[in-house]
Amino acid sequence: MMKSIVWFKTDLRIQDNETLLRAVEKSEFVLPVYCFDDAHFETTDFGFKKTGSYRAAFLLEALVDLQKELQKRGANLVLLRGKPEIEIPKVVADYKITKVFAKREVAFEEKRTELLVQNELFKKKCEFETVSTSTLYHAEDLPFGIKDIPDVFTVFRKKVEKESTIRTIFEAPETINCPETPPFELPSLADLGLKVQKIDARAALHFKGGEAQGLQRIQHYFYETKLISTYKETRNGMVGESYSSKFSAWLALGCLSPRMIYHHLKEYETQNGANESTYWLVFELLWRDYFRFVMKKHNHKLFLQGGIKEQEAQDLSIDHKKLKKWIDGKTGVDFVDANMIELKKTGFMSNRGRQNVASYLCNDLKLDWRYGAAYFEEQLIDYDVCSNWGNWAYLAGVGNDPRGNRYFNIEKQAKDYDKDRTFRDLWLT
Repeated sequence: MMKSIVWFKTDLRIQDNETLLRAVEKSEFVLPVYCFDDAHFETTDFGFKKTGSYRAAFLLEALVDLQKELQKRGANLVLLRGKPEIEIPKVVADYKITKVFAKREVAFEEKRTELLVQNELFKKKCEFETVSTSTLYHAEDLPFGIKDIPDVFTVFRKKVEKESTIRTIFEAPETINCPETPPFELPSLADLGLKVQKIDARAALHFKGGEAQGLQRIQHYFYETKLISTYKETRNGMVGESYSSKFSAWLALGCLSPRMIYHHLKEYETQNGANESTYWLVFELLWRDYFRFVMKKHNHKLFLQGGIKEQEAQDLSIDHKKLKKWIDGKTGVDFVDANMIELKKTGFMSNRGRQNVASYLCNDLKLDWRYGAAYFEEQLIDYDVCSNWGNWAYLAGVGNDPRGNRYFNIEKQAKDYDKDRTFRDLWLT
C-alpha cells in the first residue's frame, strides 16, 4: 500500500471528491495538504493583486471548514506556504510519500505549476496522479476530443446534451488514516500581505467559505424557498440574495462540485417538478464547463489581447485615469458606477452587471480588456480562472462569441434591468 498526499487546491470539499477517494482507497495512509502558493499573492503585470482580501477571506473560511470535515474522519490538513514545487517535495521526503494525488488543471499558470511539482516528484521517485473533478460533464465523456471542442457554445451544448451523460457523485470517505501532523495554524490576511476589508452591509449575500456553507445554500435555494423554480425569470436581477443561486463562490473554490448541485437539482425536480428554470441552472453549469474545456483547448491564448481569435494586438498603452474612474465607480455613467461600487465594497457583482461594466470598459472607454479581467481576478469572491477570462474575452470580441464585438447599450440596459432605479439608488447614495 502507498503512502500518499492529497494536494488540495480548488477542490476544498469531502463529498464528490474523486481525488480524495482514490487516495484513501489505494493508500496505507493519506496526508491532506494545502499550499498557499506565493504566486497567488503577488501583484500581476496589470498592477492588481492576484488574490484580493475578499477572496482570500473566503479561502481561509473554506480551509477551516475542510479541516473540520477531515478531523471528523481522523485526518488533519497540513498547511504549507511558498512555492508548491519546493514545499510539497519537502513533505514527500519527511513522510516517505510514494504518490501525490491532485485535481487536474487546465489553465496556463496552474498547468505550469503542476508540471514543476511533477518534475520535482519524479526526482524523488514519487508518482503524481491528477484527477478531473471540476466539471459537470467529465472530459472523457464528451462526444469530441478537447482539440475538437466547438468554438461556439450552442453547437457544444446541443451535442453534449444529446450524446453525453453526467456521472454519479462520489460519497465522502468515512475514515481517513492519517499520520501525526503539525498543528493546524491558519495564516491571517496580514500574513498573506492583505488588509481586512469589511463587506458592505448592502451586499447581495454575505458569502462564507466552506462545503457546509455551500450545502446550506443549496438547502436554502432549493428546498426551503424553492427559488430555483423561478430562476429563469429572476436571474437578471441585481438586488438581494434571491435573484440567483449565488453558488458561484463555492463552485470556484470547489467547496461544491457542479455534479453535487446537479444531484440535488434532480432530487428537487423529483419532489417539485422540473421546468424551464430548473433546466436553466444546468444550462449555466454547462457554460461553466464550456469555458473550462475552451481553456484546455486554447491554453495561453485566452490571456492574450487578441484572444483565441488571434487578433492583431492594439496599442497596449493604458489610460490609468480612465481605468481608475471605472474601478472607483466615477465614470459618470450611473449604471456602470453602481455596479463597480458594489464590486469594490463587497467582492461580488451580478452577471448582468458584469456584462455591462465589461462592455463599457472595452467599447466605450476602449481600454485593454485584460485590465478589467485582472481587476476582477483581484476582487471577485467567486473568481474562476476559466469563467473570468473566458467571459471577458467573449465580451471583448476575442473569445467564443460568434457575433464578434458584443456592445451593450448601457442606458437601455439600465432601463430594462433597473427601471425603478432600486439598484442604482442602493449603491449611489
